[in-house]
Amino acid sequence: MQETTGTPPLDAETKVTERPGDHESELRFWLRLLTCATLIEGEIRRRLRHEFEVTLPRFDLMAQLDKSPGGMTLGELSQRMMVSNGNVTGLTERLVALGLLDRRQSPSDRRAQLVSLTPEGRRAFRAMARAHEGWIAEFFADLTPADIEALMRLLAKTKASARRAIAAETPR
Repeated sequence: MQETTGTPPLDAETKVTERPGDHESELRFWLRLLTCATLIEGEIRRRLRHEFEVTLPRFDLMAQLDKSPGGMTLGELSQRMMVSNGNVTGLTERLVALGLLDRRQSPSDRRAQLVSLTPEGRRAFRAMARAHEGWIAEFFADLTPADIEALMRLLAKTKASARRAIAAETPR
């Protein structure tokens, strides 16, 4: 049984800094990125649930549809969201039942259905998006514009490095 001291458990990044000789700087960097992303995503999930009674996947699906007023097929949504068709179908069914999405047959492919936001869905999403934007600004309020620009540049370099490493490992 673990002794409780009243202090919160350490996250992986903090544990690494206690024994820096055990890990390379790249691992510490990865853990810091992961900790930041997990912390922020968890709070966004909590706020969406608390303030709008919506899940993050539903919010993400509605965000994709807000960018495509003419609608999208379930396959297009699945690709954009990087989830299975089954996940998109389940999310869509629930949002249609809530009156936030409309579903109709595609005029160009009778086998496909187009999904789009209803006027009520668009209003609901835009209210959520405004709140979401405010939350993001709140999370990064301690960063200067120069800090954000430097991080964006370094993260672009990080992304390119990861893509090169993945491409090198991908069988041709």
